[in-house]
Amino acid sequence: MMLLRVVSPAEHTQTIVDLLTDDTAVSNVAVHRGVSVKPAGDIIEADIAREGVNEIVDVLLRMEIHKYGSIQLADVPTWMSQNGFEADQVTPGASADAVVWSEVTQTAYEDSEFNWTFVSFMFLATVLVAIAILLNSTILLIGAMVLGPEFGAVAALGVALVRRRLTLLRRAAATLVGGFAIAIVATTALTLVARALGWITVIDVVESRPDTEFIYSPDKWSFIVAVLAGAAGVLSVTSAKLGGLSGVFISVTTIPAAGNVALGLAFGLRDTIVGSTLQLLLNLAGMAVAGWLTLALQQASWGRASAYRARLLKNRSARRRRAPEL
Repeated sequence: MMLLRVVSPAEHTQTIVDLLTDDTAVSNVAVHRGVSVKPAGDIIEADIAREGVNEIVDVLLRMEIHKYGSIQLADVPTWMSQNGFEADQVTPGASADAVVWSEVTQTAYEDSEFNWTFVSFMFLATVLVAIAILLNSTILLIGAMVLGPEFGAVAALGVALVRRRLTLLRRAAATLVGGFAIAIVATTALTLVARALGWITVIDVVESRPDTEFIYSPDKWSFIVAVLAGAAGVLSVTSAKLGGLSGVFISVTTIPAAGNVALGLAFGLRDTIVGSTLQLLLNLAGMAVAGWLTLALQQASWGRASAYRARLLKNRSARRRRAPEL
């Protein structure tokens, strides 16, 4: 279940109330008239089955309520309501499978923002990876992979393609390029300092490292793993089951490849630079393609569910209109 909260001018209130009360996905509706000061108007709240949220939000957006007030959605983690249970039962689909596009799109914009927090996590993760490679430490490598923040921006690429948001596409791409570039340059600089101090030598970089050798050796399995991880990550985001994201971070070789590129640049190792760069690009491409295809499939399947729900609501309205005549 989700809680919808609408702040609206009074002249739109009745239309919104009619929309909500006529929809079988809505279980409870409350109207607080005249309580909004800025903007002046009313506040309408409703409990909605997650599967039915998209259609209601689309109507509110067509009414341009967001230009005069606001439309807010919040997940309800715990609820007890017979009306809510019945609304969930009659609404086509399952709540765990429902994709609330307004929620997914907003998350994509937030996760693809180029800010100091994003850059800081990218830098710290890449430095930790470089140290993990030098120490041949699998545990440290995994920790650095989990720390990396890049998946949100990668998922945003898929959202942008499916929802046709060119601005989001440019934003996510720029954030990824800028984040990896800064992280690699900064890690390279630190590696050069460590080299100058005599802490590390070229032998430390080129010696056999069986536990981290995969980082600069891309192959077909690299792409397959990236595709599977990307699909799992998008499903975690759209279903609000974020527990699966940690598995995504550990599965893909993006941050490790960036760290290895930095080491290669510091020592002028062409093969290390080329192999790690290919690994990075292969993983990013695999996740982006998987995210796009997964979201496209979800959009198509929920489009059919929405059409079926629209027919049910239309038939319900028709029966109501005929009722007085009988």
